[in-house]
Amino acid sequence: MASRLKEKYKNEAFKALMEQFKYDNVMQVPKLEKITINIGLGEAKENAKLMEGAVEELGLIAGQKPVVTKARKSIANFKVRQGMPVGTKVTLRGDNMYVFADKFFNVALPRVRDFKGVSRNAFDGRGNYSMGIKEQLIFPEINYDKVDTIKGMNVVFTTTAKTDEEAAALLELLGMPFEK
Repeated sequence: MASRLKEKYKNEAFKALMEQFKYDNVMQVPKLEKITINIGLGEAKENAKLMEGAVEELGLIAGQKPVVTKARKSIANFKVRQGMPVGTKVTLRGDNMYVFADKFFNVALPRVRDFKGVSRNAFDGRGNYSMGIKEQLIFPEINYDKVDTIKGMNVVFTTTAKTDEEAAALLELLGMPFEK
């Protein structure tokens, strides 16, 4: 079953991008490659339950099992030892990616308090978009009563676009609500 957003890309966004940037070859048209969602939990070194909760919630949000990220090296000032769990992340590709993006653009982001759109300044210069979310409660899968602590997360949209302008056009055609 193909997602609604994937159909929108094939039927509308692809043609619009082809015309807007006047590509010679269909392989030049940018597309969404992957979405990475990351929750960093420095506090997890004192409380292992936090990590379990974060893994469970991220799994509900993303629709697939996240991996626990471990510290690459020890940092004495932060009381972190090499190999300690410090966060969790999930990388979405294919249909899971389009389903998440559709839900993120149309359900989760409008639930953010005083939402006026996402900034256009968060592109990295190579056509990828990164944004932070302050709380996981904007996702409909999260049961408010079962949340022990509010956790923020980073969401990175990786595209095949060569420039930020192309990536912005792609994400806007897919439904990313940029601020006016």
